[in-house]
Amino acid sequence: MTEAKSPTALPGAAAELRHQSAHFPDGLALDCGAVLAPLDVAFRTYGALNAARSNAVLVCHALTGDQYLAERHPVTGRGGWWEAIVGPGKPIDTDRFFVICSNVLGGCMGTTGPREEMPGEGRPWGTDFPSVTIRDMVRAQKKLVGHLGIARLLAVVGGSMGGMQVLEWAATFPEMVFAAAPIATAPHHSAQNIAFDEVGRAAIHSDPDWRGGRYWEEPGLVPAKGLSVARMVAHITYLSEQALTRKFGRRLRGASALTFLEDVFEVESYLRHQGSTFVHRFDANSYLTITRAMDYFDLAAEHGGDLAAAFRGTQTRFFVASFSSDWLFPTEESRTLVRALNQAAANVSFVEITSDKGHDAFLLDEPEFHAALGGFLRGAADKLGV
Repeated sequence: MTEAKSPTALPGAAAELRHQSAHFPDGLALDCGAVLAPLDVAFRTYGALNAARSNAVLVCHALTGDQYLAERHPVTGRGGWWEAIVGPGKPIDTDRFFVICSNVLGGCMGTTGPREEMPGEGRPWGTDFPSVTIRDMVRAQKKLVGHLGIARLLAVVGGSMGGMQVLEWAATFPEMVFAAAPIATAPHHSAQNIAFDEVGRAAIHSDPDWRGGRYWEEPGLVPAKGLSVARMVAHITYLSEQALTRKFGRRLRGASALTFLEDVFEVESYLRHQGSTFVHRFDANSYLTITRAMDYFDLAAEHGGDLAAAFRGTQTRFFVASFSSDWLFPTEESRTLVRALNQAAANVSFVEITSDKGHDAFLLDEPEFHAALGGFLRGAADKLGV
């Protein structure tokens, strides 16, 4: 186990960030045919691994998440992105479970990705970083799990892109996954989702500071305007119309009535803030790499067009959850997954949580969801005697 540094700092970040990391000199063969060697996988753990090494829960993060799920983030200073879920006595109970979360392959928080140094070149990978898939991300996580001495995971849990990783784990390494919880996700990216991703990528490419992806050649330079717009577009998809109306309506920031001068709606101010803060913690080339990986994901296509075939004969037990107002990964996509699991004779439970918070509901305070996920994990642990 090593501490890996991120050699190129993001704006506003420390000159060097050091992350707990596992180093694999032999690297990783990718679906695109390239070999990444060496490979670093940055990660965090919470709780303690039991003597039988049977209580490990792997949490997979979403597009703009990272490994700091239950502690203060080293760049933003904010709390972990899933502190409501992970911790002592919480649904993913660190008094009972050993929780692992790694930065995905292609990320920008210590795992090998576009922002890390290209071997033998003395510069970041940048746009030379090869295309990766969700399955590549999972293979990198598998190397980490083996490095930690764990032969079988009690559970793999994740929402959104994290849920895609959960499904890939269950399909590709079923013998290593006792329980799987894919949340607010789908077995493939829809045409609409690909379209939104392309708008974000186009915004980055159109920024004058993009410089063909070589913005790193000038210290501190990033395509901030384009990356900010990409974040703003994506963030709209994470919320529902009801949530936006409840939080902002047509209220003005700092004014009670329109003057037609410099008036800003509160929702405009909110999105601008989301965009401007994002560029301080995320890399544009990583954003392009990871959104492409999500767009490429199609679990049925990996199994001859038959989604049920991905799970046939599986002994993994599944908990599938969706949210009623999620239009990015709507409930019907979860039902499609559940039908395929039923066709494969899998052990599966499904719940749709009534919520007006949109896709981001899985990150927020949703007591019914928390209770259902916690019950599923406790049941799995009881079954294994953990």
